[in-house]
Amino acid sequence: MTDTGTIVAFWALAALTLGAAVLAATTRNLLHAVLALILSFIGVAGLYITLSADFVAVAQVLIYAGAIAVLIIFAIMLTPNAGRRNDETFFRLPALGIAAVMASTLAAVGVATDWPQATRGPFTETSQAIGEAMLNQYILPFEIASVLLLVAMLGAIVIVRED
Repeated sequence: MTDTGTIVAFWALAALTLGAAVLAATTRNLLHAVLALILSFIGVAGLYITLSADFVAVAQVLIYAGAIAVLIIFAIMLTPNAGRRNDETFFRLPALGIAAVMASTLAAVGVATDWPQATRGPFTETSQAIGEAMLNQYILPFEIASVLLLVAMLGAIVIVRED
């Protein structure tokens, strides 16, 4: 990250990610919290792109911003309306205290650590190498995982189906 555009994009995405995460934790409407969580996931994927980890960024969008977030939205939509409120709880003050302790600890460690500059050049694209490894060297575990996921999905459909 030597050019100015990448540094500005990194800090803008970091601010977006943190802002969306704070919004997801503090909003009262559960659906708005999930949408803020999706925005936070997309911000993390953008951070991966600025760090030249393209495969991890695509996996982040597909798995977290896509599948998990859609699963959470379906769970919210299928729950009764009374179960969707994000009411006050007596855990709020202890949670804020723990969050403050964690934030101050992370800030102290970040300031006290000597962060060396990387001496190597930028990373190369990783998607092609991972794809070749999945379809050459690791084809058997890849196919076993796909069959296992198919069986799990069919089992879930059979369990949920009414007779």
